[in-house]
Amino acid sequence: MPKKGENIYKRKDGRWEGRYIKHHTPEGKAKYGYVYARTYTAAKKLLLEKQIANENGSLESTGKTICYDQVLNEWMQHIHLQVKESTYSRYFHLVRNHIKPELGSYQLNRINSQLIERYVEQLLNNGRLDGTGGLSPKTVSDITAIIKSSMEFARYHNYNISCDLSRLSIKKKFHKIRVLSLQEQSDLTTILEQNTDFCKLGVLISLYTGIRLGELCALCWENIDMEQNILKISKTLLRIQNTDTRVHTKTKIIITEPKSQYSIREIPLPAFLIKLLSHYHQTSDAYVLTGQTDKYLEPRTVQNRFKSYIRDANLSDANFHSLRHTFATRCVELGFDVKSLSEILGHASVNITLNRYVHSSFGLKKDNMEKLSMIAKL
Repeated sequence: MPKKGENIYKRKDGRWEGRYIKHHTPEGKAKYGYVYARTYTAAKKLLLEKQIANENGSLESTGKTICYDQVLNEWMQHIHLQVKESTYSRYFHLVRNHIKPELGSYQLNRINSQLIERYVEQLLNNGRLDGTGGLSPKTVSDITAIIKSSMEFARYHNYNISCDLSRLSIKKKFHKIRVLSLQEQSDLTTILEQNTDFCKLGVLISLYTGIRLGELCALCWENIDMEQNILKISKTLLRIQNTDTRVHTKTKIIITEPKSQYSIREIPLPAFLIKLLSHYHQTSDAYVLTGQTDKYLEPRTVQNRFKSYIRDANLSDANFHSLRHTFATRCVELGFDVKSLSEILGHASVNITLNRYVHSSFGLKKDNMEKLSMIAKL
């Protein structure tokens, strides 16, 4: 099936037609060329050959005007080996589905800040591919980051740029973070301790270590040192969108390094958790969530099971990431120093821990305010 942004369509006569930009007029208007084939795959191959031929002829000289589509292609090739596969997959699909269809045919020197601002507004209001509304501020921020980076790439290569995006920013919506109360945590723990299986065991690990969902899915028993009481985080499991257009599967599972170098860490385990883990210990190369060496659980499956545990505990809705926020909050309430907590969570700086994951309870605030009574002059 054709996808948005490919410019390949099936004609009434049964043939497939592909459209590509041959050149631009002096006024900046795109002039198109066409390819025809009996099958979609053949049309796509012909179209790709035409596009590559155009790119090779246009990008060799910075003195020629080029379209933004060509700059994006070069930028994607440039960053391919510099970012993680999951990051590249994200960039690839944002470029293909959102940026190229709207901005790709513009001449580079015709793109200005006003055009990008209108484009951003359109994304926020009606940017979803299914036409059901706008994209999230986070997604739009990712798109603008790509545009800024690709424009800087073009400027570095001496292309004619008339676009200043230094002041462009996206206001992000504030989402209230779900943190389980002490009673809710107790109720959930009760459910997890009933008929405990490997998945419930994994949820307990996350609740008392704050590890991320992908890190839990990639966790093997070899990552748990039962003698030293240490949990070693070195991998994460993700389902990402496929960038290989030659295959028919839209997504694939990868097991790779965690989010950043700071996420590769060792976490001391409390004695009660080690005692619990000892009852379920399997061979070193078995996944913790399945107890098998050839079978893992992917994040969506674990998220769905977690939702069922929440319902069984009669708690209001929460997602798996709430466990990480809950863990951080409990640690602060118990008096953890923030530097230690930051390293346990795998953050690059203490500020990330304080700004995103530390949510003190009202009771803790009240207790802290009462300390003022000790110095008040009555």
